[in-house]
Amino acid sequence: MNNINIKKITSAGLFLPILSLILVLIINVIKTPNFFYITVQNGVLYGYIIDVINRASELVILAVGMTLVVASSGGTDISVGAVCALAGAVACFILAGGQVSTDIYHAPYIIAFLAAILVGLLCGSFNAFLVAKMNIQPMVATLILFTAGRGMAQLVTNGQITYIRVESFKMLGNYVKGIPLPTPVFVAIAVVILTFIILKKTALGLYIETVGINNKAAKLVGLNPVLIRFIAYAFCGLLAGLAGMIVSSRVYSADANNAGLNIELDAILAVALGGNSLGGGKFSLLGSVIGAYTIQALTTTLYAMSVSADQLPVYKAIVVVIIVSLQSKEFQRIIKEPKLKRKVEKVYEK
Repeated sequence: MNNINIKKITSAGLFLPILSLILVLIINVIKTPNFFYITVQNGVLYGYIIDVINRASELVILAVGMTLVVASSGGTDISVGAVCALAGAVACFILAGGQVSTDIYHAPYIIAFLAAILVGLLCGSFNAFLVAKMNIQPMVATLILFTAGRGMAQLVTNGQITYIRVESFKMLGNYVKGIPLPTPVFVAIAVVILTFIILKKTALGLYIETVGINNKAAKLVGLNPVLIRFIAYAFCGLLAGLAGMIVSSRVYSADANNAGLNIELDAILAVALGGNSLGGGKFSLLGSVIGAYTIQALTTTLYAMSVSADQLPVYKAIVVVIIVSLQSKEFQRIIKEPKLKRKVEKVYEK
């Protein structure tokens, strides 16, 4: 009976993501004993764990979009980091009125915010057209904006960092007066909940899984794979635009070179770490969210171990290789083969 329960637990889809998160948190506690210690200063919560939850917000938002992209097409959108930078650059350019630095808005904040979201949506739609309509391999299609996106952001800002020194601009990426938790945490929660409701209350989630599992079969039963993949990529771009606004708000500026740098790798890793197959099909939104917080906790751990920012992608890439290898059918076959042999041997012995 105990063996059956253990098998049920270990075979659950969220077992590995939760286990990975727990292991990373344990390492953090060992390295930093006061990791879970939270203090209140001026009505605001501070602590290592708060910092992890806060800093993971953009990654959670992007992981949600990346999950739908991977599930629908079996490919990844590697342009999300560049789209973040471009969306932030456009928003700051509008607010600064083309100036390098400003302490007043030259346009309403809502206009800049909507412009950033629209830029993200257009970039996502461009990727969607190439992947869904033109049948270009996702990695190649999104490589265009991955390469050109930051260059476009540099053109918007004229190659300079644009500063918005207005207190209200900082609220989206920092704190709102009287609220103890950072604003990005609430934005990330809202994105996850709204996406979950849309996927569960409509048939979109099922359609995405169907198209990801078998594109031709989905077409035969009356689904439109082109439209479903288009929605997934466009939505991912929209979320990248939102994440770009948060990134810019954190540092009250648009830095085309550093905004969202390497975050696409983290988003892909979060999806993989969440137990989702990178080959498409069935997906777990909650798994990707857990994966995102695990990645941020891992980043905190590596920084605590004096690993430089330049070396971080190397360690994360190693984790990606391990996870993808564990998910591969060949690896699972190698693991299951000895068990099948033992079962066959027992049958013959009887």
